[in-house]
Amino acid sequence: MDYRAVLEEVAATARSAAGVGRVAEYIPALAAADPTAFGFAVADLGGQGGVDGVGDWEAPFSIQSVSKVFTLALVLAADGEGLWARVGKEPSGSPFNSLAQLERDRGVPRNPFVNAGALVVTDRLQDLTGDASSALRDFLRAESGDPRVDFDRGIAASELRHGHRNAALAHLLADHDRLANRVRTVLHHYYLQCSITMNCRTLALAARFLARHGLRADGTRLLTRSEAKRVNAVMLVGGTYDEAGEFAHRVGLPAKSGVGGGILAVVPGRCTLCAWGPALDPHGNSTAALAALDAFTTLTGWSVF
Repeated sequence: MDYRAVLEEVAATARSAAGVGRVAEYIPALAAADPTAFGFAVADLGGQGGVDGVGDWEAPFSIQSVSKVFTLALVLAADGEGLWARVGKEPSGSPFNSLAQLERDRGVPRNPFVNAGALVVTDRLQDLTGDASSALRDFLRAESGDPRVDFDRGIAASELRHGHRNAALAHLLADHDRLANRVRTVLHHYYLQCSITMNCRTLALAARFLARHGLRADGTRLLTRSEAKRVNAVMLVGGTYDEAGEFAHRVGLPAKSGVGGGILAVVPGRCTLCAWGPALDPHGNSTAALAALDAFTTLTGWSVF
């Protein structure tokens, strides 16, 4: 498919939403982002598997919680179904950093994409690899084909200094005996994972294994078709936090957002998409990225429904 005309219309729609909302000011290192920036990329599976984009699609940004898709995939690939004994698969219906929900659920996070769930996944990846953050970085380099993908240690340090609620979540998990590693170790790797800097192009490329039903860029299998289906399903119901219903209604694709402004989405069997705009709505999702993905599925008719 020639995406150029679609991308231009997507950009025109998204720019009207760019700047609406607020950047993630509670993470000081992200507060300086330009709220009006916007980028969009599509990585196709057909032919040579090309990638195209529009706007600031090659501008780097902190992927933040988009990293949780990849850590989940790495744990499932190495550990199979064992993870689901420690983390649920249900929508949260609460903010992504809710302490009350974790307490009500007796230390079992609602899904892998709320912060408590991601901490449990990181803890397990640390057990499996001995270096959870490096395992994620190396995987993203391989799948995107870009060896420059790396941590932003300034952002990681900023989050560590100001991440009191995440520390509280980690201690509550430990109190319920849900972590195998020290809280300090889990938080260290969690913040490094969130700090990884990529752009719309490299993120869309890195996620194509989910559109390929588990096949990596080199043709080897990371996930079974069933595992890839389950990752996509959890993205659909929990990838945009307590706005998952609205996102499914408007976009109709599995997706994962991050407070750095990125939203990664999967069209199974066709392509992967990455939209970016730093200004966030009250749920922590990019207003411009949501508008762009809504426009894309409306113009193409591609969704899982």
